[in-house]
Amino acid sequence: MPGDVLRPRRRTWRPRVMWLRGRPWLPVLVQGCFNVRRLIAASTWGGCRGPMAETSSTGAEAAAGLKTPAQQNGDVSGDASGELLSGSPEPVGPGVEPAREDGKPTQASEEQAPVAASGSGKRKKRRDATRERVVPPPKKRRAGVSFGDEHFAETSYYFEGGLRKVRPYYFDFRTYCKGRWVGHSLLHVFSTEFRAQPLAYYEAAVRAGRLHLNEEPVQDLNIVLKDNDFLRNRVHRHEPPVTAEPVRLLAENEDVVVVDKPSSIPVHPCGRFRHNTVIFILGKEHQLKELHPLHRLDRLTSGVLMFAKTAAVSERIHEQVRDRQLEKEYVCRVEGEFPTEEVTCKEPILVVSYKVGVCRVDTRGKPCETVFQRLSYNGHSSVVRCRPLTGRTHQIRVHLQFLGHPILNDPIYNSVAWGPSRGRGGHIPKTDEELLRDLVAEHQAKQSLDVLDLCEGDLSPGLIDSTAPSSELGKDHLEELAASAQKMDGVVDAAPQDLDTVALAPGKAAETDFVNQEIDPLCAECRLVRQDPLPQDLVMFLHALRYKGPGFEYFSPMPAWAQDDWQED
Repeated sequence: MPGDVLRPRRRTWRPRVMWLRGRPWLPVLVQGCFNVRRLIAASTWGGCRGPMAETSSTGAEAAAGLKTPAQQNGDVSGDASGELLSGSPEPVGPGVEPAREDGKPTQASEEQAPVAASGSGKRKKRRDATRERVVPPPKKRRAGVSFGDEHFAETSYYFEGGLRKVRPYYFDFRTYCKGRWVGHSLLHVFSTEFRAQPLAYYEAAVRAGRLHLNEEPVQDLNIVLKDNDFLRNRVHRHEPPVTAEPVRLLAENEDVVVVDKPSSIPVHPCGRFRHNTVIFILGKEHQLKELHPLHRLDRLTSGVLMFAKTAAVSERIHEQVRDRQLEKEYVCRVEGEFPTEEVTCKEPILVVSYKVGVCRVDTRGKPCETVFQRLSYNGHSSVVRCRPLTGRTHQIRVHLQFLGHPILNDPIYNSVAWGPSRGRGGHIPKTDEELLRDLVAEHQAKQSLDVLDLCEGDLSPGLIDSTAPSSELGKDHLEELAASAQKMDGVVDAAPQDLDTVALAPGKAAETDFVNQEIDPLCAECRLVRQDPLPQDLVMFLHALRYKGPGFEYFSPMPAWAQDDWQED
């Protein structure tokens, strides 16, 4: 019978499929029929792929490359105005990023990590491309863990006037082309999303060889971006000063490192801060590397800060955090006479702006709970113990503002920008847009935008104070500076990390006066004279006093401003 003939043939044919390429199919079948079909098509019809298969492959490659900076960087927000040119560090792949201490969200997606890893660093050539794309594979890193000696050696510290300062240094910002950029020119992207500098600056940067597309120098800003394009821009980087107070070690064992974080120092790189962060200070001064931040503290908050030494310890303690097994205790000094009885605030908190990092009490916000207990009162201000039972952004500061007792020197929530009552009882007589505009204007006038983790380039035209000092130069002047910058290329490329001695290429010593990398002809910051903040202006009266969990408890000394005999200036 015909059926009797067909059955043996099917039984002898199937094992060949089951062991295709020397690997059994059973583990693959577990992944789903869709994946099996794709594998069969790729394996048995290798040279006969149709347009749909090609499109699918290209889409997978694009998914591996088109990631937000928060996925690629160890330390950056997902906003475009601070990614490539003005404020975000190098991309570090789709690793997991801890919550930022300023409360701004990250966009990392754990589901995308296997996409980047599955390529094993290999990229297929695109058949429809006019030339081969040279795209470095994304690197899988984590904030803190991703930094090593080569990063710590980029520059050095110096101390002046009670401040820790970073010597200016050259730095390459990197990013993959975003979906919204595809089909647009570099000129369009710079003019719409990177407003920190005028277009004349970017044109000068092209002439100076500072901009690269797929590791080739950009010759024309009119070049149109495509999927998975890789952009790199060399800039002259300046970091704001922070307090000169040392980062003291409270405890260290095989599992964790616990430090007493001074106020004004971010936990990990973010915005304009890179070397002036706890992660970099511990690496450079204490040789403590590959640390996993276990929780966040606002940049202006001081006190107990914990790091795990391994990913396993990090996951274990994060599980304890999710299960509410950790007890946190803070101390602060607030305006006025706080009630003597224990006060519990359960007002929900809404984020007004992730970019500026401002929150307020609102019924649409997330549920929160904080328990307060007054410790002392000196006739003008009160020292209050705070126990947050939830972990919302700026929770203690927002709840104290709502109660009418904001932290004494809180630059955001004790600001006149909130109105006459300064947000007491949730009364804010202005829209969110008006509030943000007034907060930005206040700190712009004080040259203290760093308090909001902003720089001038982050501001939309409606928020920029026209009376503020400008660093923009005319196009003619920028062309002259571009010529000078070109002469420096040999110096910068030869020793981009050596700040003490710069060896000029033969014949160039007489052509340029720029022998120190602390000065760059195209850098706007180099042309500004900024007034240093006073050390006391970098301290906010909020301190993480104690962290307790299963099997551990860490304390930080009570700060001077929380002592009973402390007197206001």
